[in-house]
Amino acid sequence: MILDNSTWSVKDKYVLITGATSGIGLAAVKELASRGANIGIIARNQGKANKVANELKQSLGHKKNIDVFLADMASQQSIRKAAAEILTKCPKIDILINNAGALFEKRQLTEDGIEMTWAVNYLAPFLLTSLLIERMKENEHARIITTASHGHKMAKTGINFDDLSAEKLYKSPKKFFGGPTLRYAETKLANILFTLELAKKLKGTNVSSYCFDPGLVATNFNQNNGWLARSTMAVMKIFSRTPEKGAETLVWLADSDEVTDHSGLYYADMEVATPSVQAQNIDSAKKLWKISEDQVQHSLKLIS
Repeated sequence: MILDNSTWSVKDKYVLITGATSGIGLAAVKELASRGANIGIIARNQGKANKVANELKQSLGHKKNIDVFLADMASQQSIRKAAAEILTKCPKIDILINNAGALFEKRQLTEDGIEMTWAVNYLAPFLLTSLLIERMKENEHARIITTASHGHKMAKTGINFDDLSAEKLYKSPKKFFGGPTLRYAETKLANILFTLELAKKLKGTNVSSYCFDPGLVATNFNQNNGWLARSTMAVMKIFSRTPEKGAETLVWLADSDEVTDHSGLYYADMEVATPSVQAQNIDSAKKLWKISEDQVQHSLKLIS
């Protein structure tokens, strides 16, 4: 990758982000906007997204563009519609941050027939990236950053490709470390494998791919899954870091010149980290990519 002599920074760059109305996503957009970035928020809830956008505009004195695009990350049709709107409105996309995530206690299927946690946490980033990548390749340099998790290590046997719909997994007898939690772990493992394979497919282009572990963060995550989930998260918050601390590595990956020539790596606390053995499996990454293309019926044919 060859750049000019200028140093990379997020100033005046256009940053698209999902999951920015709360938690580390919200902390990240506030910091990135304060550093001079133009922001595009992709959100399901228009009211929450507009509130964030208005607050950012007021704090910045309306000096930067703050756009809102509506998309339900569980719906491929909704993601495609938002991507089309983004491509029409945004002549330049410098950074794409795939940050939205969820965990569902009860197994649910999306309108596309995909298990919900898999659809939101993994397949949505895959599809959104696929739809926007050509625009990003037009830049001198661009970055794709995906929020992973240390929790991927709970998927000790890797992704069960024979149970992608998670029918068997959700029947796991253990409540907390059973179906829902292990499914979440699988999706975070998939995020890392996606980053690895994407970097290989983008080799020789001007686009880099990164993922990171935000650590255990005190957010509103997992609050829609009943009293047990809420109680567990309340206890975990005692040992959690703030959203601002959790967003540090995300902001650093977006803004730092140190990672310009790197791609395909997994980071934690602003350093390269070592994911699980399963997250380094090249064959699994290739297999996952092909299956993902089938699930979204979209192939990145123009990537070498």
